[in-house]
Amino acid sequence: MKKTKLSAKDRLIVALLADSMKEAVKLVRMLKSDINIFEVGLPTYTSLGPDIVKMIHNEGCKVFLDLKYHDIPSTVGKAVAAATKLKVEMLNVHASGGAEMLRQAVDSALQAAGSKQSMPKLVAVTVLTSMDSMADIGIQYEVRDQVVRLAKLSQKCGFDGVLASPLEIRPIRSVCGENFLIVTTGVRPIGVAAQDQRRIASPIMAIAAGADYLVIGRPIIQAKNPLEVVKQILKEIS
Repeated sequence: MKKTKLSAKDRLIVALLADSMKEAVKLVRMLKSDINIFEVGLPTYTSLGPDIVKMIHNEGCKVFLDLKYHDIPSTVGKAVAAATKLKVEMLNVHASGGAEMLRQAVDSALQAAGSKQSMPKLVAVTVLTSMDSMADIGIQYEVRDQVVRLAKLSQKCGFDGVLASPLEIRPIRSVCGENFLIVTTGVRPIGVAAQDQRRIASPIMAIAAGADYLVIGRPIIQAKNPLEVVKQILKEIS
């Protein structure tokens, strides 16, 4: 299926990183004129639960539920079904959970949604952007090779795309094609510290390489003026 052309406003996803509903509401209301999709990750979801998803929807925005499910197939299937019923726009699981787990995620999302058109976008996590080597977990492949292997597996199992660093966008495109979604983390505006990220690039470099979506959190949320940073990034990627 051919991808829909995305505007800059659609392509930039802001990670909320809020541990109170008051803080989350303030951020969403501040940024929603320029942002359509907000990422809800593990810290925020653990603190606030499904109510954070409902709040974002009530403010007229969409949710990328970034919980990176990784468990036995039946458990992941149940979690994906529950997330689908929350009407999130996009959710993810770890590709390293294997083919059976990935297929169960797809089947569960379809069953919970009722139709392919109502399913969330399913994105598989390849290799975390905080890692620049996999030797310490016993994987001897280079990071880029492992990312490509997991991307191919995810596509074969029916996923819409993958979560990967900017450095792997072109290799993924070469094997998975133009219609496979690439959601990119490890994106840092020029002049911003890398923090715990390792495989990074600037927003314009990620877009130029072929990213569909950019997920950016701390460089925006921790800025003195988050809206100003958002506007600058949107200008850059337009």
